[in-house]
Amino acid sequence: MRTLRLCAMALLGLALVAPAEAQNWPERPLRLLVPFAPGGVTDSIGRLGAEWLGARLGQNVVVENRTGGNGVIAVEAALRSPADGYTLLTASASQMVMLPALTRVSYDAARDFAPVSILGANPQVLAVSAKLGVTTLTEFLAKLRAAPEGLSYSSGGNGSSNHLAMALLLHRTGLRAVHVPYRGGAPAMQALLAGDVAAYFGNPSDIIPHAGGGAIRVLGVAGRARMAALPEVPTIAEAGVPGFVAETWNGIVAPAGTPAPVLEKLAGTLNTACGDAGFRAALERLGTVPVCASPAAMREAIAMDGTQWRELVQAAGLRLE
Repeated sequence: MRTLRLCAMALLGLALVAPAEAQNWPERPLRLLVPFAPGGVTDSIGRLGAEWLGARLGQNVVVENRTGGNGVIAVEAALRSPADGYTLLTASASQMVMLPALTRVSYDAARDFAPVSILGANPQVLAVSAKLGVTTLTEFLAKLRAAPEGLSYSSGGNGSSNHLAMALLLHRTGLRAVHVPYRGGAPAMQALLAGDVAAYFGNPSDIIPHAGGGAIRVLGVAGRARMAALPEVPTIAEAGVPGFVAETWNGIVAPAGTPAPVLEKLAGTLNTACGDAGFRAALERLGTVPVCASPAAMREAIAMDGTQWRELVQAAGLRLE
């Protein structure tokens, strides 16, 4: 009986200490894990978030690039870290929902992570080679319909966001094309510019620098609204495929179990970022749509996107082994 009382007192003591520790958080620098190498969109958005947090929390936020395994190395490192708010992860839709739809992974985004904020969305942008001689999505789909085995499209690799975006378009329209995977978005874009493939669903940062040239034609944006950087380009939904959305997003999550007051402080700090003109401009220079979503909105995005990509993978028979 005495042992039970001692245990109860110990647990009560921990419960009282935890809120106090959370209240004083942060008392030392934070670590932000990034799943990819420096210089890419995910890394750049992570660094913007780290800079914003550091300036307002009064502690440095040290960015640590943990590459490998399609981003899984960084995800697993975050999972092994204490849930105390001192280790965060730059999360992307690729790791949180797309990869788990394609193959077995060691984590469940909804179970293992606490959402903090989606900072920016990256709607995939459909571009075609100027050699194809089309200027609208309707004309492109007609070309595909006339040559179901003859047109090719590039991607940054099997299971990449650009691969899945085109797979979704083909599935929704009942059409077919030849997938030509490359080792990353840069060579996939180069293949389009050279006319080696007919089409490419690329990240905005891939497409926008070439949109005004003569080598490609930009047909549509796979977001929920038009992009400020491409105001004349319709969404895919506007152009003829109702409800079509294929976008990735980047934000910040913490290991599940992170104290609620810490999560609230992180989310409250990040959710104000998109109200800052400089922060918004920095995201837009990356071809990213500023979002700064709440934890609840991020949780909903993980659930909805996970359902969309799982259904596509099952219907189209896409798997990574």
